[in-house]
Amino acid sequence: MRIGAKVISYDVIYHIRDAAKSNDQQLLAGADEAECLCMAILSEVTYQHETLQLLIDGQWVRSRSDKYLPVMNPATGTLMSRVPFALKEEADSAVASSHRAFEKWREVPLPERVQYLFRMKQVLEEHGEELARINTQNHGKTIAESRGDVRRTVENVEAAISAAYTLMKGEHLDQVAKGIDEETIKEPLGVFAIVCPFNFPLMVPFWFVPFALVLGCTVVVKPSEVTPLPMTFAAELLQRELKLPPGLLNIVHGSKEVVESLIAHPLVKGVTFVGSTPVGRHVYKLAGEYGKRSIVQAGAKNSLVVMPDAHMPSTIESCVSAFFGNAGQRCLAGANLIVVEAIHKEAREKLTKRSEAIRLGCGLDESAEMGPLVSENARKRVLQYIDKGQFEGAKIVLDGRKARVSGCERGYFLGPTIFDDVSVDMTIAKDEIFGPVASIIEVSNLDEAIDLINKGTDYGNASSIFTQNGRDAREFRRRVQAGNIGINVGVVAPMAFFPFGGMRESFFGVSHGQIDSVDFFTDRKIVISKWDHD
Repeated sequence: MRIGAKVISYDVIYHIRDAAKSNDQQLLAGADEAECLCMAILSEVTYQHETLQLLIDGQWVRSRSDKYLPVMNPATGTLMSRVPFALKEEADSAVASSHRAFEKWREVPLPERVQYLFRMKQVLEEHGEELARINTQNHGKTIAESRGDVRRTVENVEAAISAAYTLMKGEHLDQVAKGIDEETIKEPLGVFAIVCPFNFPLMVPFWFVPFALVLGCTVVVKPSEVTPLPMTFAAELLQRELKLPPGLLNIVHGSKEVVESLIAHPLVKGVTFVGSTPVGRHVYKLAGEYGKRSIVQAGAKNSLVVMPDAHMPSTIESCVSAFFGNAGQRCLAGANLIVVEAIHKEAREKLTKRSEAIRLGCGLDESAEMGPLVSENARKRVLQYIDKGQFEGAKIVLDGRKARVSGCERGYFLGPTIFDDVSVDMTIAKDEIFGPVASIIEVSNLDEAIDLINKGTDYGNASSIFTQNGRDAREFRRRVQAGNIGINVGVVAPMAFFPFGGMRESFFGVSHGQIDSVDFFTDRKIVISKWDHD
């Protein structure tokens, strides 16, 4: 890693840290100030399972499958565990278990179900640092980002508690006709499949799990096969410390085949999915064929528009976070930087200068600002897009392809990359790259920027404008076809008590993630009552 002008190997960092632990004064005396600053690298949380197990009916069981995928630490390129691809009959067993649990769980009074969530919040907070470190070890994101993920996870539990006491209520209208009353009652539907993405392996499952459970439903969670450790570890904690009734929360590992078998199962009432648009479209179509409910939050190609009156210092910081936070691996990441021609040069130079200074490193190093990509395949995919951008004529002004982290040579690192002179018809301006790549596009005015956002791509997840002009901001908010709009905000992440928006090819369904899922997990029963009187 780099401290000022000095590159320091992570081998040195670990060595100095170990010396500090053992109070080796001779070695510490030989370390200069820059090296000692690096002792902020955190220790890893040891995960004990050589091969992950399935959670079925309250028991952790070894899969009978002979198909596995290695689970890697992307910062070091080392093996952490193996994830099995569960068999169809194992997925069926998990669903049957959840259905049996549902028949009992729905009869548990709401205040008692809420108490489980209060305890869930407590457990997640008590083990928050462990969860964050495992999240970083498996995904690669910085520890600060992982701690933020844990905080958002807890906030969804809090929102679910609130929703149970408020949004679960029905409605009653007295005397709709002479002697007749009418009311609606919300009832839980049953078993739901929760299919998770690799980029937020802990937070995204909790967009849905606490809401489903407190409303009286049960869930079968399918963690990402690339980053299965955070959700599996969380399930172990909840199973051990909450003593959840068997079947409320089941875990099955796997890939496409497992997801399809869950959707097709007659006892599964619906599926939630967060991931790419091609896979999301397939999940949505399959759910429709089987008559299942679905929430599908899909891909993105988000634009950030910088107007001439933008407050440039805060705008640049927001753009850097949007483009390169989480190594660009999030559906709210910035992709295209649309700048009005009058400030094109200034915005490009300041963004490039700030991005050059980003500290690349192992996520457990608290001084690191950006970690590696999640896998070697992910890195290769982004590299192909960078090559494609150059081939199609875009000008590369910051090249992250040669970025290296000393001591982590096997890690999947890629530095911030910025293209200029990008046109709307280029592949890098249209496709979801899902990596630390920013494409700068010049426009003449706001109308042209809005037209580019709405017509240049089929996605509609998020878009932001940076301006001090209220009229421009309002025009942008009203006309841009995206589900999450930022005004002087780069990463438009809705709080848990708001729905997670999405339009066009970024969303399939009716209800959205987070608070919207109250209506997703329940259905309304209409009761009309008449009592005859003598």
